[in-house]
Amino acid sequence: MEQLHLVYAVVGVVGVALALLSTVVRRSPVSEPLVALVLGVLAGPAVLGLVVVPDDVRDPLLLEGTRLLLAWSVMAAALRFRFSGFRSVVRPVVLLLVLVMPLAMLLSGAAALAMGLPLGLALLVGACLSPTDPVLASSVVSGGPAERDLPARLRQVLTGESGANDGLGLPFVLLGLAAVLPGEALGTAVGDAVREVVVAVVVGVVLGTLAGRLVPRADDDRTLAGGPRLVLTLLLAVAVLGVARVAGADGVLAVFVAGLAYDRVVPTSDREPQSSLDEAVNRYAVLPFFLVLGVVLPWADWADLGWGAAVFAVAVLLVRRLPALLLLHRPLGLSRRDGAFAGWFGPMGVSAVFYLVYSLDEGVTDPRLFAAGSLAVAVSTLAFGVTAAPATRRYGRVAQG
Repeated sequence: MEQLHLVYAVVGVVGVALALLSTVVRRSPVSEPLVALVLGVLAGPAVLGLVVVPDDVRDPLLLEGTRLLLAWSVMAAALRFRFSGFRSVVRPVVLLLVLVMPLAMLLSGAAALAMGLPLGLALLVGACLSPTDPVLASSVVSGGPAERDLPARLRQVLTGESGANDGLGLPFVLLGLAAVLPGEALGTAVGDAVREVVVAVVVGVVLGTLAGRLVPRADDDRTLAGGPRLVLTLLLAVAVLGVARVAGADGVLAVFVAGLAYDRVVPTSDREPQSSLDEAVNRYAVLPFFLVLGVVLPWADWADLGWGAAVFAVAVLLVRRLPALLLLHRPLGLSRRDGAFAGWFGPMGVSAVFYLVYSLDEGVTDPRLFAAGSLAVAVSTLAFGVTAAPATRRYGRVAQG
């Protein structure tokens, strides 16, 4: 327990410091999550040994922490644009979900075979890495630099994809679990996946619409104060997440659908301050996660993966989605430059770790699952962290010149 309190202390102090220096960090060539990840490595057992997360604490801490972060993040994604803006990009988002996401799973799984993983485990690794992380993606599609340098359509496509595919990643993971765990039938996994998605959509639509309808009524009755108004959507995300899980549904997908439903009916004046708060939470509440991830990175397990680990890491970065986006840029309604940008900036982060520890919680015991997945997340955070800001600025300069 004392060690866990030390984790809280270090995580809190670093989070506050990074928030206070947020303007400086935003101007630097590296992202806040990358800074937090490096600080976690330095504080962890691999370097200074100041913080050690016990093995029996790591998985539940990461599982529930990432679940809550994803709920807040996909809610922020749903509120980033008006509902009418998302309607204009339904076609490209659907294509990304039904074509690019399965390809990302298969290609990432194929890359995992380079480490000698059995086929079923490699498929599960690919499933965990298939979603585009909404937390890391938000640093590119939101904020002043993104609004200045990137076209709205590109930001809408990336936002819609990252919000939807995090919830829709669960069916892929369930299929992967069926290939790994003994006694898991493929037909049962497919049935469970369909049921969870359908129930999640229903829960999200009902609760999001209800909350959106109640806001103006609460204003009329003068029962909604200013402070609660600011955190309303954060509370809604937690409520939908809980109800969906009780109903046996995909909680992350339910939250994203609830955010879209809420956005569709709530007045603009009630949406904007909540959207700003959600963006702040999305950008800085995630920093403790990356610091903890830096502490628990499995260096010894990475070494056990052998030379194939380097091949896997490079292959996942280059082939997981970039070739598909370059080939499909016209059907997606994007220019070739937009396709290349969207193909590169589809990072792996919080959502991948969530599905990795979810799989462990479901009974997968092979340490190579977390080793391979966390390696991909660490490499993605590094690559994304050093290229996001320069690439966004360069895109703006090219578009203007």
